[in-house]
Amino acid sequence: MVSTTIYVEGGGDGNDLRAACRRGFAKFTEKAGLAGRMPKIVACGGRQNAYDRFKDALSKGDGAAMLLVDSEGPVTAQGPWDHLKERDDWDRPGDATDGQCHLMVQVMETWFLADVAALQSHYGQGFRPQDLSQSSNIESVPKLDVLSKLDQAAKNTKKGSYKKGSDSFTILEKLDPGKVRQASGYADRLILALMG
Repeated sequence: MVSTTIYVEGGGDGNDLRAACRRGFAKFTEKAGLAGRMPKIVACGGRQNAYDRFKDALSKGDGAAMLLVDSEGPVTAQGPWDHLKERDDWDRPGDATDGQCHLMVQVMETWFLADVAALQSHYGQGFRPQDLSQSSNIESVPKLDVLSKLDQAAKNTKKGSYKKGSDSFTILEKLDPGKVRQASGYADRLILALMG
């Protein structure tokens, strides 16, 4: 069986944060039903680095590589590669398939909106779920709204606010993948591709 490697946007430049990113995505995919066929997670920091490392893996013959980046906005293009071409002017590598490109729409934190119980568990007393976006279509919530409302909902907790580095991957570990897949078509697409 060929092992999948996911080149994921996230983890910044530090080793600790990259380890937290790998752990968060590993736990999320394991709970999604991939135990026993877990993908290798490569935390690449910025989105450009994720794309470059994905292309490098393809050039070295890794046909099981996948790219996972934030869409950074609504996806109106026909597919993920079309979106990345329009938004970032990234060309689809000639040997890459549609199934190797995946998006977190509009940002990873959008997934958090699907599982308010995980957020409540993370933040505890003082967390205000009513301050989060109440849209039933979480992928339509603009990136800035997701982040600002998450910060607003967390500001009266002991943690004080949402911190992208220290909070994000801990919350990711706590998410119920079933809830995320139900709320996010692109998250569902990713898990289905990994189950292949």
